[in-house]
Amino acid sequence: MKQFKFFAPIAVAASLTLFLFSCNSGGEKKANETSADTTTAVKAPEPAPPSKPGNVLIVQVKVANFEKWKPGYESHDSIRRSYGLTNYIVGRGLDDPNMAVVILKMDDVNKAKEFTGSQDLKERMQKGGVIGKPVFNFLEVVMNDTSAIEQTTRLMMTHKVKDWDAWKKEFDSHKQVRLDAGLIDRGLGYSVGDNHIVSIVFAVTDMQKAKAFMGSKDLKEKMEKAGVDGPPTSLFYNIVQKY
Repeated sequence: MKQFKFFAPIAVAASLTLFLFSCNSGGEKKANETSADTTTAVKAPEPAPPSKPGNVLIVQVKVANFEKWKPGYESHDSIRRSYGLTNYIVGRGLDDPNMAVVILKMDDVNKAKEFTGSQDLKERMQKGGVIGKPVFNFLEVVMNDTSAIEQTTRLMMTHKVKDWDAWKKEFDSHKQVRLDAGLIDRGLGYSVGDNHIVSIVFAVTDMQKAKAFMGSKDLKEKMEKAGVDGPPTSLFYNIVQKY
């Protein structure tokens, strides 16, 4: 955080002057004393810069039964914490209700990778009814809008870009287009150590418009212009719990 100078020498001198004036007997000034304006202009503090969002681990897993899987997932919270991972969001797929999305706040990417590659996690996932291979995304967060919002439906998109800066410039310029398509930007980041793999989370205000936009020629052209390399992966889900 920036520090600000408050002209300490001037302020001290002013305080000393006031002290001397107050020491006159009876509290009255002598005839040869003159009052002076000792007010010192103080520089207004600049607004503090926004704090950097914490990085996250995003996990997508297919489970045999979401209702049975979730209690088992929550029972292992202390183990995740020992690896610097804290519960943040649990979501459930819309098109496939047995698709689980987990977003965890991540303190240390190396410890998180150690956790995701452990035999212990593999065994716990099997016991919890995880089907197939889970997808792990270690994300360096650039933007995370935590303001209150009514909508709990989300769209998560991940794609590869040729150049982060060029893509980000195009992405920022099309915000109104996304709003018109029923999508509100909520989170944005790229894979830790590789800013060519970009992930975005949107709040969905109009599912019909959002799905139409996802399949539109307009979006395809905008993505090509922004340097998106290959088709994106996408998932619509509902937030079932926020910790």
